[in-house]
Amino acid sequence: MAEKAPRLPVRGSERTPLHGARAVGPVAPEERFEVTVRLRRRAPLTALQTGGVHADVAPARRAYLSREAFAEQHGADPADIDKIGSFARAHQLTVVGSSIARRSVFLSGTAEQFAEAFGTQIEQFEHDGASYRGRTGPLTVPEGLAEIIEGVFGIDDRPAAQAHFQLRPGDGEAAAANTSFTPPQIAALYDFPTGADGKGECIALIELGGGYRPADLKAYFKELGLAAPKVVAVRVDGGRNQPTNASSADGEVMLDIEVAAAVAPKATIAVYFAPNTDKGFLDAITMAIHDTTHKPSVISISWGSPEKNWTGQAMHSFDAAFQSAAALGVTVCAAAGDAGSGDENPDTLAQSGAKPDGLAHADFPASSPFALGCGGTRLVAAGRQIKKETVWDDDPLRSAGGGGISDFFPVPDYQAQASIPPSANPGQRRGRGVPDVAGNADPASGYRVRVDGQSFVIGGTSAVAPLWAGLVVLMNQKLGHPVGFLNPLLYGSVQGKQALHDITSGNNGAYEARTGWDACTGWGSPVGSRLLAAL
Repeated sequence: MAEKAPRLPVRGSERTPLHGARAVGPVAPEERFEVTVRLRRRAPLTALQTGGVHADVAPARRAYLSREAFAEQHGADPADIDKIGSFARAHQLTVVGSSIARRSVFLSGTAEQFAEAFGTQIEQFEHDGASYRGRTGPLTVPEGLAEIIEGVFGIDDRPAAQAHFQLRPGDGEAAAANTSFTPPQIAALYDFPTGADGKGECIALIELGGGYRPADLKAYFKELGLAAPKVVAVRVDGGRNQPTNASSADGEVMLDIEVAAAVAPKATIAVYFAPNTDKGFLDAITMAIHDTTHKPSVISISWGSPEKNWTGQAMHSFDAAFQSAAALGVTVCAAAGDAGSGDENPDTLAQSGAKPDGLAHADFPASSPFALGCGGTRLVAAGRQIKKETVWDDDPLRSAGGGGISDFFPVPDYQAQASIPPSANPGQRRGRGVPDVAGNADPASGYRVRVDGQSFVIGGTSAVAPLWAGLVVLMNQKLGHPVGFLNPLLYGSVQGKQALHDITSGNNGAYEARTGWDACTGWGSPVGSRLLAAL
């Protein structure tokens, strides 16, 4: 029997249909699926924050808890987990697992049971030949649970994000060889620290589809004169390493692995495969952050979509997870998008019958204040030197570095002196500015990679996130401790030490490059050895 207590909405859980989608009827009542319920922290992170997580404090002076101690002090309260268990039993739902560290309870049940438990209608939606299981409006829970539940994920299974990579159009390998680069060539141009190879470090890659073939990795790294990296596939919510063809998300997976591992060849590459839903995305992130087996010190995320596509509960929960990563000394690198300041490629949208709304949008999760937002440049080299570097802005609607002003997150403290401009949208809101840093991303100056037995030149800010992730583990190895949450340092003590190339030419549509921080390339691309020295 269901509870009789008054019900309250789960904060930020409101959902609207995808543009152009229409409800075609309820899902089958007996359809089974799983849901993740995210819970509040047992204790806030104030003590860790005063220990230097947010402040401009050198990495060597930061103190971090172990993952186990962090879970005990700042994970979910076991009593809250028990309350969710009681709620589940009252609605005939099954608790299939829980994690204090990840602050998550995993429930299994039927559509009918979840609809009754969370006070919603679950319907099938169709749009331009595709379909998804969805809902509209907020979710509700008994009054006593509303204050402990941070979010409920998995009832709606629409695609959550797009991969931020682009194949170089037109020319083949021979023509591209003069203007494209291998990852080690890019690392050399950016003066990445020498005498380090990532040994003892782990890079986590979040992937929402696609896969890799070990034979391709072996062949690719043989061409680079490197041993094949140690790559481990981690399954999340049924996701798995599932390569298909070069036109699929395999391009994203292989780009991420090959860039990160070529920069840090002795690092372990842990690839967390999850379904492309808000539940899958969040579960992969929390699993990577709190992974006591592989213990990644940096997480690279090359997937995202405009903030307007996300629920408030999702953005809050992702951001809270990244805050936990910062408190553990884990750096989170996130691609800032590939469709300029609008962040809505009209060709991609057309597949679902939608059109860009003409507004500027920051890409999430790069817009989280606890993520290192990674923007894009176009690089021209002469030998082993950078000859010219500008904003990647081939086409402000289809092929340009993402960046802008968050409509959800306020300006964080570390950006207070960065002269963040108002949004280009009506109302001119001032919010979190994206990106923080940049790197080579233009497909015209892209990365030579191997995907499903073929060689390609690929660009996109998808390449910049794993590039920075590789740099981070090299610095971690050289320093002997994690650099952790970089953002306050980049906006603070690193300034004036010539640790980044300031990109002052170009635009991404609504925003222009300028001296200092800008909403196209942040502070610019790295000068790795100087950044290491500054840290």
